[in-house]
Amino acid sequence: QVQLVESGGGLVQAGGSLRLSCAASGRTFSWYIMGWFRQVPGKEREFVARVKWSGDSPDYANSVKGRFTIPRDNTKNTVDLQMNNLKPEDTAVYYCASGLAYSVIGRHYPYWGQGTQVTVST
Repeated sequence: QVQLVESGGGLVQAGGSLRLSCAASGRTFSWYIMGWFRQVPGKEREFVARVKWSGDSPDYANSVKGRFTIPRDNTKNTVDLQMNNLKPEDTAVYYCASGLAYSVIGRHYPYWGQGTQVTVST
């Protein structure tokens, strides 16, 4: 099993930056996929980004492409989400996830963190 814990959320003004961190523990393997998703109350969980545990093949939703990146550090056992030029529509609870499939579909990820709130003000 894998345990995931997100941190780094908070309140930021539009145009600012935040860096979220997802710490992984337990039985993690080199072939695992890491994903970031976000959810607004009343709406479906939305794919944000994905990356192989090695750091290869980062991929981003069109809504965040060019603004977000996924730094990966094996020594720290973390996958981060660097969010730049934040917009009010980025406001959501952000979740990290892990699984075996390189997927943009949330239900394909069996392991999830507890979520961290990101609020972008105008």
